[in-house]
Amino acid sequence: MTAEERSPQGGEIRARWAWVEASVWTERMLEALETGLEGGKWFRLIDKVWSEKNLRSALRKVVTKGGNAGVDGRSVFAVERQSEEEIAEVQKQLRAGQYWPVPVKRVWLPKPGSHEKRPVGVPTVRDRIVQSALRHVMEPIFERKFAPQSYGFRPRRGCKDALRRVEELMHEGRNWVVDADLKSYFDTIPHERLMSRVERQIADGRVLGLVENYLKAGVMESAKEWQPGEEGTPQGAVISPLLANIYLDPLDWEIAEAGWEMVRYADDFVILCQSEEEARRVLGKVRDWVEQNGLSLHPDKTRIIDARQCGGFDFLGYHFERGKKWPRQKSMDKLKEAIRDKTRRTQGRSLSEICQNLNRTLVGWFEYFKHSSKHVFPRVDSYVRGRLRSILRKRHGGKGRGRGSDHQRWPNDYFQTRGLVSLSQRHRVACQSP
Repeated sequence: MTAEERSPQGGEIRARWAWVEASVWTERMLEALETGLEGGKWFRLIDKVWSEKNLRSALRKVVTKGGNAGVDGRSVFAVERQSEEEIAEVQKQLRAGQYWPVPVKRVWLPKPGSHEKRPVGVPTVRDRIVQSALRHVMEPIFERKFAPQSYGFRPRRGCKDALRRVEELMHEGRNWVVDADLKSYFDTIPHERLMSRVERQIADGRVLGLVENYLKAGVMESAKEWQPGEEGTPQGAVISPLLANIYLDPLDWEIAEAGWEMVRYADDFVILCQSEEEARRVLGKVRDWVEQNGLSLHPDKTRIIDARQCGGFDFLGYHFERGKKWPRQKSMDKLKEAIRDKTRRTQGRSLSEICQNLNRTLVGWFEYFKHSSKHVFPRVDSYVRGRLRSILRKRHGGKGRGRGSDHQRWPNDYFQTRGLVSLSQRHRVACQSP
């Protein structure tokens, strides 16, 4: 054990930064992180990226997360089986300055409750490993100075923290809401301006070159259609959330220094104001900043609303309106789609097995939406039981969905005996808990 590790101060610093990659960030580096460096920039970081311990940790995280193969077709499991060779090869290329990211595979995923699709980039497993190692090095440097009203993709912060902050501000009387939407944000971040913000705190040319190479690697729609990366950082890349936060951090501080209250989760943010006039001033300020920084607000999705009136606003899966909140319509549509997939009438599993499979979806959904208004949960329970009655009706020679006498034949308690969870009951218990 070193003197640093034995010292109380060292232990306190390590506790404050317990989430960082320990193989990269020594006590001395963490102390420099807190006290600041002369000149404010970090040099000589590339050796931390290629260190064997860092690469091993990055590989473990990539394997744990799983995911599809990139354009090279190599799966996570194939790379894991050759982990020793993979780490040695990646380290060799990084040390020699011969590591070159390959284009990400573009996949189009449907948007819940919409016919639209959103693009997601799938890097190769090797690129995900190197990006993870790079993020281990870069993230603490920028995290220390990020504004507190940013909650997305940050250590020890998340959606629930952002939602709690929105409610706190509304309870203070900030009911005029600037509901802002950045149009195709991840795909339109200007590379040159983004790199200038990275360079404000990192001066290692090889680390900067690695970040820039990822930005310029481009995407492939198919095996033959390569598109150069002229702007943006693809959603799905390990490093993209950090870069996206770096680019919007000046906006966070500009809004905070003006005395306005913003809650941001990645590119989704709301600004809560005390009057309509204030909200209009804020929106003008945001619009100017966005245009000056090469971005654009979605004309149809950016608006000012009074949350005390009918209509409300959506944020992070919830709908806020007149002092209450419940799952937004797209969240409900997504849940119902998942329930329908698990309750098809032609499946041959027993009702108990179907209920157990449903419970995994229902419990996970409830954990996120359990703070909704109480009217939500009986409706979900009723919908689930209706789907199950339709299965039983078909198995007994009937047609159509469960209805009428089916409610007496298979009452609500019947499904509870088969192991189905009741969200209404869970909500009542949650309300009684301290």
